[in-house]
Amino acid sequence: MGHRFELTDAEWAVIEPLLPNKPRGVPRVDDRRVLNGIFWVLRTGAPWEDMPERYGPRTTVYNRFNRWRKAGVWARLLEHLQADIEDSLYMVDSSVVRVHQHGTGARKKGDQRTKKPAARAAG
Repeated sequence: MGHRFELTDAEWAVIEPLLPNKPRGVPRVDDRRVLNGIFWVLRTGAPWEDMPERYGPRTTVYNRFNRWRKAGVWARLLEHLQADIEDSLYMVDSSVVRVHQHGTGARKKGDQRTKKPAARAAG
């Protein structure tokens, strides 16, 4: 396919057999295209409304994401994929993983919550 956030043929070959099979009724929209749309939203952090049109109607993509979440499809998919890499060792280099200063809970200079209340004069 060639777009940055889309599944490669090798990735699709692993995922496709794990997806639910719905032999009756109206055929589903292309699963690969919908998955690429879901992954685009998850990877970019963009709202569903900003998803490119090449992935199809955003309501279709969003509804499939939610239906599969409720049905446990994502959990089963991740379980299966994790079982394949269980013997591998993965590490995260924490020297490049940082939280923004506002995300640490640190108080700002001059923040009223850091100053102690003045003692009231007995009257």
